[in-house]
Amino acid sequence: MEISFSQSLLLFLFSLMFVGSTTPLIRKLAIRLRVLDNPNEAHKTHNEPIPYLGGVAIVFGVLVTTYGALALFGNLSIIGLASTVLIPAVFMSVIGLVDDIKNLSPWPRFIVQNLVGVAISMTLVATDSFGSPTGSRTIDILISLIWIVGITNSINFFDNVDGGASGTVAISSFFLFLLSLQGNQYFIASLSIVLSGSTIGFLLWNKPPARIYMGDAGALFLGILIATLTLRLEPNPINKFVSFTIPFFLLAIPILDTSTAVISRVRKRISPLQGGKDHLSHRLMRKKYSKRSSVSILWSMSTIYGLGALLISNLKYEQEIIFCVPLIIVWIFLLIFFLREK
Repeated sequence: MEISFSQSLLLFLFSLMFVGSTTPLIRKLAIRLRVLDNPNEAHKTHNEPIPYLGGVAIVFGVLVTTYGALALFGNLSIIGLASTVLIPAVFMSVIGLVDDIKNLSPWPRFIVQNLVGVAISMTLVATDSFGSPTGSRTIDILISLIWIVGITNSINFFDNVDGGASGTVAISSFFLFLLSLQGNQYFIASLSIVLSGSTIGFLLWNKPPARIYMGDAGALFLGILIATLTLRLEPNPINKFVSFTIPFFLLAIPILDTSTAVISRVRKRISPLQGGKDHLSHRLMRKKYSKRSSVSILWSMSTIYGLGALLISNLKYEQEIIFCVPLIIVWIFLLIFFLREK
């Protein structure tokens, strides 16, 4: 099913307005139910209780826009295909919602992520949606599992500052939309632009100073969804190594944030799943940047890597590696730079 620019714009605007208008209603509900993020832990950066449940608005925005559009213009096969992507994401969102309300320990949530990741990976490989880049289905399933669980946790970890995760996912999914659209991968393009519109609609209420948080219900949903969509993407580059870097560049900054936090915690011999003020936003704020400036820097970095992925996908074979390697070197430099900050 093809998608025109005007249809893409309609999907974007509808999802943005739907989430933008329902988020304040969800906020009132969260306040009434006392589902609040209280600043009672050392790694919290806010001073007053902030309502959770913003992720519920994002989930409904994606579902209503996607299935509404498919009901009007799609067919049963496309609806089934969309469900293979959305149902696991909704399931993880429900787990996240329980965590937001009941405050589960990290390990049950991590185990569920792996189980869902295995199911998605096996489905992708079995249906050739991911292909077979290594020639071994077992290794392909393992790679996709690591990617899904890793990105899901990266987005969840990145939701540590106002607008951090929502803004970055909006940027990454927009560039994913452009990449998939130019490759005539209309299914991925449609879901990506809906995801971008939904997260921007939420960002209207989540930007600094945030009036509502997405919570795990939103972060786990976004993580699973964008991880699955980037796996389904068929990058344009001919060079096999470069084609693997395209999804990495789209999510380079959340991956950088998680890598920095995990390495720091392992060095201190504490659990990587434990919360702490060792994320990129915290390190930037310790360098006297305001919360708003810190988030803007992270958004800018995500935009640069998104542009890099888009540029590389349109280069000739001999030019791909020339532009790819510097972006990798800069990423490694950034990792070292942030790790050196005490």
